[in-house]
This record gives sequence, C-alpha cells and structure tokens, in this order.
Amino acid sequence: MFTLLLLWIALVSSFTILGSWYARRFGRSDMLIGIYVAFGIFSNIAAAKTAAFDLVVGTFYAPAVVIVFSVTFLLTDVVNEMFGLHETRRMISIAFLSQIMISLFSWIVVVLPPAPFFHQQDAIEMLLGQVPRIVLASWVAFMVSENLDAVVFAWFKSKTKGRHLWARNALSSIPAMLIDSTLFITIAFYGVMPVIPLIIGITITKWLVALIDVPFMYLNRWILYRGRSTDAFITSS
Repeated sequence: MFTLLLLWIALVSSFTILGSWYARRFGRSDMLIGIYVAFGIFSNIAAAKTAAFDLVVGTFYAPAVVIVFSVTFLLTDVVNEMFGLHETRRMISIAFLSQIMISLFSWIVVVLPPAPFFHQQDAIEMLLGQVPRIVLASWVAFMVSENLDAVVFAWFKSKTKGRHLWARNALSSIPAMLIDSTLFITIAFYGVMPVIPLIIGITITKWLVALIDVPFMYLNRWILYRGRSTDAFITSS
C-alpha cells in the first residue's frame, strides 16, 4: 500500500510538469493556474471520503483527496518561483472565487426537486451537499495557508538571492500545510470528532507529499529555465 501511495503522489505531482512546459512554451502561467484551480475544486468536491493511509510508521486517517490538494502547495511554489508573488496571489484569488462558485452551483443542484424517476438524490446530496461549517473551514484554511506559503516562499527567495530552492520549498510548504490542517479540522469538526488525531493524520500525509514533491520542484524549474536566465519569466515580485 505504501509503494502504491508513493506512485499515486508522483502521478498527481507530474501534472505540474505539463503546466511548466506550457509556461516555457508560451511565457504564461495559464496552464499552471488551470491545474491549480482544478485540483482545488476537485479536493472540495471529493473531500467527503476519509481514507486510511499506511505510512509504515503507522496508519493515519485523512481525507482521500489529501494527495491531490497537497500538490497545490507545489503549484503555488512553482508559480511563485517563475512569475513572482503578485501572480501567485492572483492565482490563489482565482481559485478561491472558483470554489465559491462551485459551492453555489452544488447547492442549486442539491435543492432542485428530483424527477420522479431519479433515484440517486441521496448520493448527490452526499457528494455535493457539504455542510456549511465544512465549506467555511475549507475557505478559511485555503486562503490563510496558501497565502502564507506564497509570502514565506517569496521572502526566502529574496533573502537567499534565488539559491537553496529546496529550503524555501520546504520552509514555506511545511508550516503552511500544518496551519491548513489545523484550521480546517478545528473549524469543521471541533466538538464533533477528535480533532487532534485528525490534524496529525492529515498533516503527516501532507508532509509526505511535500517531501516527494521536492524533486518535482527542481524538475519544474529545470523545464522553465533550461537554457535561459532565472529572471526570464518573473514579471512581478
């Protein structure tokens, strides 16, 4: 199971390479933003399932989409590295507004009266009818953690003059992931479920993704900067 989990994480992370190739080819962040928005929206829709993750040192429980959502921090760092903090914040804002729209559309679909011959209303409600408290928790955690990751990454890049990519990748994503997990679980489940085990499980799983994503961060930068100056794409910091 652990080996399969590593392969899943690598597969999901590999989609960032497509975004970086597009950015190099066209000099734009469109594809990276599109992938980022898609990951965020899917994570909100499919967050209903809690999965068991066998991480060798123990079994941890977290939303199944944690291996998808965690890669958003890699995408944030890639865009930040190549296009600067301003573009990263723009991407986060687009993703946030997209999540609000999807929540509204989901609510409309759920409350519409089903046809007499439609017998899957319960399944639709389970998939799309998220509890308002969970939706609020997702929005708050997303905005705080993603912006924190972006600001810390940009600050480290400035202080290290563009060196030590692995350090700014880790030192921005790791605390941001912890804050994301803490805010989401506390707001969504405090008083309903034991929050500490859930925070530990989801954070450790996210950190595993972050560790695996470090080589992908270097691969993405290599694709973008190969044969070019490291200032070639940055439009604003």
